[in-house]
Amino acid sequence: MAKGTTTGYRTNEQIRVPRVRLIDENNEQVGIVELAEALRRAREAGLDLVEVARNELPPVCRIMDYGKFKYHMKKKGRKHHEQQLKEVRLRPKTDENDRNIKVNKAIKFLSRGDKVQFTMQFRGRERAHRELAAAIFQEVLEDLGDLVKVERPPVMDGRHLIMILAPNKTAFERFLAAGKVPTVQELSSAQRQAALQR
Repeated sequence: MAKGTTTGYRTNEQIRVPRVRLIDENNEQVGIVELAEALRRAREAGLDLVEVARNELPPVCRIMDYGKFKYHMKKKGRKHHEQQLKEVRLRPKTDENDRNIKVNKAIKFLSRGDKVQFTMQFRGRERAHRELAAAIFQEVLEDLGDLVKVERPPVMDGRHLIMILAPNKTAFERFLAAGKVPTVQELSSAQRQAALQR
């Protein structure tokens, strides 16, 4: 039994009123009882007496596992990760090692549930070789495999070629269950092995 902490709910001996409106461990209304009787019932059940509605007359108290109650309240209050759009910039001249570093960064974003916008930046006459940029994006897609879903296929937007990828949560869960985020090198070697076994 918890002795009660300062979380806004008084528990057990912290409750200082003569009578309480009691709700038992089966969530049934018992009615108005003396505080000593309510504490006795809570101890017999091996649980805590928690004051859940302090401003009522008499205050409403419930017999419950205070530890579990605190856990559920904390879980409710926790904010969910809000999906964001992260950007990874490439150039047609970006070498393979630098591209792998950027794709690994994208994998980290995707593993957290964010979407990733790949932006291919062209300078000068590089725009004349859009097919090179499209081939690089195709390689990125092959490297990432089933970890991603293409939300927006590669399309020109002014002087940039843009592609937006969203995470495939079920595919990421397999890796995250093992406790690590995969790298592009691990993904491509796994895909090569799978291709050899076919």
